[in-house]
Amino acid sequence: MNTAYFHLPGLFEFYELYRVFLPLFREHREYFFDWCEIGSIYGAPADCLWGGGRAGFGEASPRDVLALMQEYGISARLTFSNSLLREEHLSDRKCNALCRLFAEGGGVQNGVIVHSDLLLEYLAQRWPGLYFVSSTTKVLTDFRELKSELDRADFRYVVPDFRLNRQFDALSALTQAQKDKVEFLCNECCWFGCTDRKRCYETVSRMNLGEVCPEHRCAAPDADGGYRFSKAMKNPGFIGVRDIEDIYLPMGFSQFKIEGRSLGSALVLEFLLHYMTRPEYQLNVREEIYLDNTLDLF
Repeated sequence: MNTAYFHLPGLFEFYELYRVFLPLFREHREYFFDWCEIGSIYGAPADCLWGGGRAGFGEASPRDVLALMQEYGISARLTFSNSLLREEHLSDRKCNALCRLFAEGGGVQNGVIVHSDLLLEYLAQRWPGLYFVSSTTKVLTDFRELKSELDRADFRYVVPDFRLNRQFDALSALTQAQKDKVEFLCNECCWFGCTDRKRCYETVSRMNLGEVCPEHRCAAPDADGGYRFSKAMKNPGFIGVRDIEDIYLPMGFSQFKIEGRSLGSALVLEFLLHYMTRPEYQLNVREEIYLDNTLDLF
């Protein structure tokens, strides 16, 4: 069977969770599906001008984060998917310093998730050692646009909008080189009929730039409930662990992104359990990470 590579959320946001999970993944490989690996962990520290998609809140030290990724041979991705960057934003000291650190860190190659072509060109010239991922914030819902993006040599991977996840006839017609670049967003909870997704992402971009702007009001029928994994599982674009094993891997796809860096670590752990952990060992993983015989939830 082919290998599924998972791209996990919370590089900075869930550093403490991964400090516990990664040793477990290495030392007790029998707990996890033998057909899966960790392709990368992505995220951004708080207050990054180039940030987009979600407002970052990670407070972990970048050097500590990089050291952890190097120890376990995992690619780190900076989520710099702001869609509204201008020339004057490219000189931001914090974001440049982060790119320099991760480009020159040695070990496994690190990457950047980008939306802006302006930023892409700037980073490719300054740090050619980084690879680049086309962000899902582009909201590529037209399959012709997706194919054009896949054919761009700039990108190692392209994350299409989740609403293309089950267009199997079109997906199966891609060349293997194109399939190798598709990185499916698996667990999106957004309303499948949403027409405001780009505007939602643009609001986050404006917030990261420090612009005063009205808060985006989600018009989804059940927006008040927030993210629920159980709700995401009912989404027409949802890709679950059995789908990956039975449909996508046999079709020749191998890259799968798990969203969640704006959520809590408890929910991210549920994603790790669902997508990577054999059912008979899920309790073992919970016990290793947070359960003990004195724990009270209420």
